[in-house]
Order: sequence, then structure tokens, then C-alpha cells
Amino acid sequence: MKLAAVAFLLFGVPSTLIAEENMIDNFESQPETRWRFFADTVMGGVSSGQVAFERDGEAAFAHMTGIVSTANNGGFIQIRTELSDAVPAGTVGVRLIVRGNDQKYFVHLRTSGTVLPWQYYQAGFDVSGTWAEIRLPFAAFEASGSMLRTVPRAESLRSVGIVAYGRDHDAEIDIREVGFY
Repeated sequence: MKLAAVAFLLFGVPSTLIAEENMIDNFESQPETRWRFFADTVMGGVSSGQVAFERDGEAAFAHMTGIVSTANNGGFIQIRTELSDAVPAGTVGVRLIVRGNDQKYFVHLRTSGTVLPWQYYQAGFDVSGTWAEIRLPFAAFEASGSMLRTVPRAESLRSVGIVAYGRDHDAEIDIREVGFY
């Protein structure tokens, strides 16, 4: 916030432009080329779902739906994007604008140190039927195993995933923005 205020005072740059510098995606231009959907079926699970890229008036968003099942050692559906650029210096967390079906969802981060498919850093968040901003500091992310660092390092981030995970439920989440703060 201080950076945005300083930029405005010195250069007349609105704070919304500062926030966009840390934007990963706002789903405006061909998001299907950057985001990939997959489910636990890649590991023998039986969850199913899909992602559609839609518009609600002026806003574009990803709409992920599905059925998460813990049968057969499963339990997730996910959309993920690889990070093509280095995370900006001073980044302290992930920022989302989301809405959904009053369920808990997760952000999964993969880093240069998460080399096995089941390794990631995870932080949960709740959604409601109205758009809301969610901020998840890196310190809130938990490592999926003891072989990983306690807290992910911003400079080592490689991908970001939005995940319905860990319990039997119907998933429905809309993601309008994904970025860093």
C-alpha cells in the first residue's frame, strides 16, 4: 500500500496500476492458453470436473465446477498456471478475487523445490456467492511434506493452482483475478 501511495505522489500513477504489475491473470485474453484443468484421475482417483472461461458483463473469469471424491485415494480438481515471469521482489502473498458456492478452496503453490507431483504449498480460503478479495500471505501456506521448506520463497515460485480438495463435495468457484501482493 505504501508503494502505491508513493508512486501516486511521485509519478501520478493510480494505485490500481501498481496492483496490476503483480497480476498473474485476469482471464481477459485467451486464458485457455495459460490455465490447465486436471483432476485426481491422473493418479487413479475418480473426481471429475471442468473449467470454462466466461464473462459476467465487463468481467472475465474462470468457472471451475466438478465433483470431488475421495474414493480410490482421490480428492481434488484443479486449474493451474505456470509462472512465465519471476515474482516481483518484495512479494509477500497471493491475491485472488473469487466467488463460489460457500465452500472452502485452496491455493497450491509449486516451487523449484517441489519436484515430486504430490509436493506443494497449500493455503485455504472460503468463498461466498459474491465477489470478494482474498489475500493469502506466504507464511499461511503449509508444506505438503517434511522435505520442503516451511514457507515458500517468492523467488522460487513456478506455478499457482486453484484447487477443490480433500473431501467429498460439489465444487463451483469463479476466479476473476489471480495475482501477488
